[in-house]
Amino acid sequence: MKNHTLIITALETELPRRLLPVDMAIVYTGVGKVNASIATVKAIQQYEPNRVINFGTVGRINPAVHGLIEIGRVVQRDMMAEPLAPRGQVPFCMKPQEYLAQGKGYTCGTGDSFVTAEDLWLHNHQVDVVDMELFAIAAVAYDFNIPWQSFKYITDDANNDSGDDWQAKVGLGADLFIQSLVQSYS
Repeated sequence: MKNHTLIITALETELPRRLLPVDMAIVYTGVGKVNASIATVKAIQQYEPNRVINFGTVGRINPAVHGLIEIGRVVQRDMMAEPLAPRGQVPFCMKPQEYLAQGKGYTCGTGDSFVTAEDLWLHNHQVDVVDMELFAIAAVAYDFNIPWQSFKYITDDANNDSGDDWQAKVGLGADLFIQSLVQSYS
C-alpha cells in the first residue's frame, strides 16, 4: 500500500492517531533504537512512502531551544567502542556516522538511555537535544533512499527531573506538530 508521507513516532501518547488526517499513515515504534529500526523497516516496506517524518519528544541540552523544533542533523550519542572508534562512531562500519535531514535545524543525539545528567560530550559535539529513536529512523530512511524530516517537542532539561517532566509534558507537542504539518501541506 503506497502512502506519500509516513509519520513515525515512538508512542501514541506523543501523537494520538486521532489528531492526524485520515489518509495519513502513522507507525508507533516503541522506545529505543532497536524497536525504531525494526518498525521503520516494516513500515517502509508496507507503505512505500516517498517521505518519512518523525515526531517525538526530546530532552534539552542547549538552553536556548524550546517548544517545537526541527532537527537538521542526528548523531549517535551512546555508541562507545573506544579504543576501536571514537564515541559516537561505529567501528568497522562504512555507513554514515551522522544523518542530515531534508531541512535545516538543530542537532539531536540519539541513544538508548534517558539522559538525566550533564554530559560534556553532548556539549562538545553541539548536540542541542536528546532522544531515543531518531538515529535509527534516519539510518533506515537513508538505506531506503527516502528523505526524512524530524520535529521534536522539548519536554525536559535532561536532568534529575526529566522523568517527571517528560511524563507531565509528553502530549503537549502534538497540536503544535499537527499545525506545522498542516502549514507545510497548505
